[in-house]
Amino acid sequence: MHDSKSQLSKLLDAAERGEDVFITRRGSGVTRFRISPAPAIARSALFGMLASEVPSDIDFDAADRALSESLQASLERDL
Repeated sequence: MHDSKSQLSKLLDAAERGEDVFITRRGSGVTRFRISPAPAIARSALFGMLASEVPSDIDFDAADRALSESLQASLERDL
């Protein structure tokens, strides 16, 4: 067990190469490393997954116009 703690990255590398890696404690098996492929995530699940969380009624164009008008007014005051 102690050796496995200090050699964990090497043991994981071996498991990635397809080697069987067993961890034992005082001669009896504790665990076995096996590399499992990551579950496939559908592309549709990645894009748009926050659609119901973000308000869709925000008028970004109006915010841009308001900011532009505010900046323009500030510049005109400074002249």
